[in-house]
Amino acid sequence: MQTHPRRGLSTTPHRYDVGTEIHKTPKLLFMRKLTAIFTTMILALCLTIQSEAQVRFGIKAGLNVNSLNFNESVFHADNRAGFTGGLMMEFTVPLIGIGADLSAMYVRRDAQWMAENDIQKSNRDYIEIPLNLKYKIGIPVISKIVTPFVTTGPSVSFLTSKRAIGDAWTNNKVDWAWNFGFGVQLLSKVQVAASYGLGLTNTLHAIGKNTDNAGIDSKNRYWTITAAYLF
Repeated sequence: MQTHPRRGLSTTPHRYDVGTEIHKTPKLLFMRKLTAIFTTMILALCLTIQSEAQVRFGIKAGLNVNSLNFNESVFHADNRAGFTGGLMMEFTVPLIGIGADLSAMYVRRDAQWMAENDIQKSNRDYIEIPLNLKYKIGIPVISKIVTPFVTTGPSVSFLTSKRAIGDAWTNNKVDWAWNFGFGVQLLSKVQVAASYGLGLTNTLHAIGKNTDNAGIDSKNRYWTITAAYLF
């Protein structure tokens, strides 16, 4: 499956039963089970080494982009796909560098495909809750200055904007994704990261016609670049 690099929505047809609510799909049930297992593993890790754990809170903000480039073009208007901001909590086990982070983020996602096709509302607002397993790669001597890390974990987003998009489309209430990310921690306080959100469920469907006929696979595919400050 290929995804349009600017639209964030695949143009490859995808089978979707418009008569089935998204919370009843087998894929969503699988995601709920996987998230429950993932959460249980993290809680077990927290309880096992609670006395040695470090828990910190912080604020985080960033941009959603269609493609990740390591130059100024990543911030160009035609590459931006929305923005995000909110609060985070980080749990880290000293010495071994394994931990997790949980965030509550307000997210606005742009859909260029809808804007280019004159669909009434192209922006969608969500409250997103990503839960990531995090591994910090401690490097002797410089770890207090720069510490690289990698992350992965599930994310669930709850729609806060209107469901209806004109007379032909409607947004689904819940969007599930799996994130893969990397970043660096600077001076033990600032974290700069990039993560790729692999959408697992459709974000919208057509009213009164099959989504296959519309040629739309509405799963989100996007990069998120964030900066966080931890207290």
